[in-house]
Amino acid sequence: MSNIRLFFSETLSANMTGKLDKSQSHYVNKVMRIKKNEVFSLFNSEGEWEAKILNISKSIVEFKLIKQLRQKENAKELWLAFSPIKSNYQNFMIQKATELGVTKFLPIIFDRTIVRKINTMRLEKVIIEASEQSNRLKVPKLEKILNLDDFLKFNKNTNIIFGDLNTNNNKLNIKNNESLCILIGPEGDFTIKEREKILKLNNIISLNINKNILRSETAAISMISIVTFNFLS
Repeated sequence: MSNIRLFFSETLSANMTGKLDKSQSHYVNKVMRIKKNEVFSLFNSEGEWEAKILNISKSIVEFKLIKQLRQKENAKELWLAFSPIKSNYQNFMIQKATELGVTKFLPIIFDRTIVRKINTMRLEKVIIEASEQSNRLKVPKLEKILNLDDFLKFNKNTNIIFGDLNTNNNKLNIKNNESLCILIGPEGDFTIKEREKILKLNNIISLNINKNILRSETAAISMISIVTFNFLS
């Protein structure tokens, strides 16, 4: 069995046949040099399947699903709400957060946010590649950018773990087993007004994870690691 795993956005079912897109076909045939009658795997949130190459025509790989390797998973929901940052740091953060188990990304514009646009196509590519590499089935969703007020309005009752430099609390106490959302601020930190708004939420946990000031991507990866170790393992 090849160790090649590819995300396939369409429905997967027993004995189905289909074609890889141009990019995936090039990767399988030209980069990994997998030939006719050899196998690889396809996955999405419905499960993972072993696929056999039936033909390679005009550089497009045609395949047939042979057997199911893994069933659909009921992964616990862990979200990351973050302020956009410079692309190289942001790509690294999204990649590692995907590997660690984040199921949804929520970019938020704060008063001190410097980068106010994201390259959605690029980030989705990073997410898919990280999911393929890390043996995940469910590919995390990337939401549209929101401002802080809208994020707070839509998540009044969400369990939010708030990365807060101004608290002395360093312990986690989750009230229920609902979705968890980690909230990381911009490079210049939250304003006083933003912090006050956030702390008014019902299920907010203000958490300081380090005595040092961390970069946004470092704070995100650290908090995700702490949460997954304590609650999602």
